[in-house]
Amino acid sequence: MSTDNAVLLAKRDGVAVLTLNDPERRNALTLASSRQLAAHVRDCEDDPEVSAIVVTGAPPAFCAGADLTVLGESKAEGLRGIYAGFLAVAGSALPTIAAVGGAAVGAGLNLALAADVRLSGPRARYDARFLQLGIHPGGGMTWMLQRLVGPQAATAMTLFKHVPDAEEARRIGLSFQTVDGDHDALVEAAVALAAPAAAGPRELVKTIKRTLRATHRMPEHAEAVEAELGAQVESMGTPEFAELLAGMKARISSSA
Repeated sequence: MSTDNAVLLAKRDGVAVLTLNDPERRNALTLASSRQLAAHVRDCEDDPEVSAIVVTGAPPAFCAGADLTVLGESKAEGLRGIYAGFLAVAGSALPTIAAVGGAAVGAGLNLALAADVRLSGPRARYDARFLQLGIHPGGGMTWMLQRLVGPQAATAMTLFKHVPDAEEARRIGLSFQTVDGDHDALVEAAVALAAPAAAGPRELVKTIKRTLRATHRMPEHAEAVEAELGAQVESMGTPEFAELLAGMKARISSSA
């Protein structure tokens, strides 16, 4: 497989779909595919026609983790190269959805965790597996996982070889929803979920995502109120809000 198409990019109605495209190797991350994934994320952020990102893997897997031959040769610099793809997803200013249709293993689990929302297909499995490979977790996995499922479930997954399937992932908060059907149905569901964000004012979508991240770290409600106030006032001064308000007034007048 050419490294030029290690990650496919398709755009539809404001949503970019990024597909890891190495099914014979279960979409294992290499330095090249991680670089390409990161580059696609940056391109989406620079494209005013894209307002949301879906990340998936060509069946049968979501992502089997890092290429083990790369891991064997890697020190800190090489590992950071592997991290680059999923860290680009984690740091994206645009809302992101992982469509997990099969196994998400090791660094592949990190990629799923990096997204804002995860949808699971019937064959999804969330497998930390670092301990079984004889290496320490990396890429911030322990931080991301504990924030989603809490320390108990994170410990079970990381140290006790517990591998949630699609239904358990939804139950413990690791996945937002389980989608029946094949991989195409899963991706369609992810694109449909992203549609309202893609249809909204792009800068407002980015601001709301930034606020969600900021308020999640705040200990007090009052602090969140103040953090939201400035952004809310600013949004009320945009042309998009003025157009919406004018439309509401027109509808009220016509029905009076």
